[in-house]
Amino acid sequence: MDTSKPTLTLESGEVVHADLVIGADGIRSTLRRYVVGSKDRPRPTGDAAYRAIIPTERLLQDPNLRPLVEKPEMVGWIGPRCHIMTYNIRAKKEFNLVLVHPDNDGDESWTTEGSVDKMRAEFAGWEPRVQKLLEMISTTLNWKLMDCDPLETWVHKDGNLVLLGDSCHPMLPYCAQGSAMAVEDAAVLGNLFSHLSLHSQIIPLLHAYQCIRYDRATATQASSRLNQHIFHLLDGPQQEERDRQMRAAIEDAHRVARGEESTLAFAGNANQWADKEKTRIQFGYHADEEAEKWWRVHGHTLADSSRI
Repeated sequence: MDTSKPTLTLESGEVVHADLVIGADGIRSTLRRYVVGSKDRPRPTGDAAYRAIIPTERLLQDPNLRPLVEKPEMVGWIGPRCHIMTYNIRAKKEFNLVLVHPDNDGDESWTTEGSVDKMRAEFAGWEPRVQKLLEMISTTLNWKLMDCDPLETWVHKDGNLVLLGDSCHPMLPYCAQGSAMAVEDAAVLGNLFSHLSLHSQIIPLLHAYQCIRYDRATATQASSRLNQHIFHLLDGPQQEERDRQMRAAIEDAHRVARGEESTLAFAGNANQWADKEKTRIQFGYHADEEAEKWWRVHGHTLADSSRI
């Protein structure tokens, strides 16, 4: 057996050999410890998230809830130490709810059933539409939200194992960017490896992948953590200033929708998506272009005489 190549033992007992293993196995990654050891274990954030789904046909029967289905937008509520984000899924057949709250007895499992009664109690007193939605929920999952500091590296020292997505940069849900970051990782890695012609290019291409992706993923993690703080402010002067900024951003968006000029400078707005420069950076990213840019500059340096 060639011990220089990584091997994976599957649940079935089958042993698989490869030149490279990609660890895309999430925040509870089995493979992360082989890259960075056990020192970078995820830690609790103090929050957990109830998740629930309601058939939209039920919302459509209520004139106050009907707009939540008919208008193509995400609707959220924020309050002390809690927030709710809602949106349609499955071609408007179902209405998805994520209710973030202080973690009292959450489980790291993604399939742990939560208490509907506790969920309703934690959001008692929130506005009438929220109460109606809560009454429509019959079952819920409760996820403990975990976080992890930026890793020192995503690439194993031997160059035969690399991490991708939440295994190396887990994203808290406060910016809804977790899936996007993983897809971007995969696009960059796939693009770089489309140029692969020599076995000796694997390691430098892995480090190129990390170089291209590391700062962007780390900045997105930071933005998500910032939203946790912004959304959950206790009542008081900071909360009032947050609300003022968010209200101004909404009013300005309505002016623009009417064809009028924007009158606000949004840099640093409490609504991060109202910050036009942040939005340009987050949503104007092109993973393939970033990979191709790297290859045009550095690709010629990867020539080697030993073929795969």
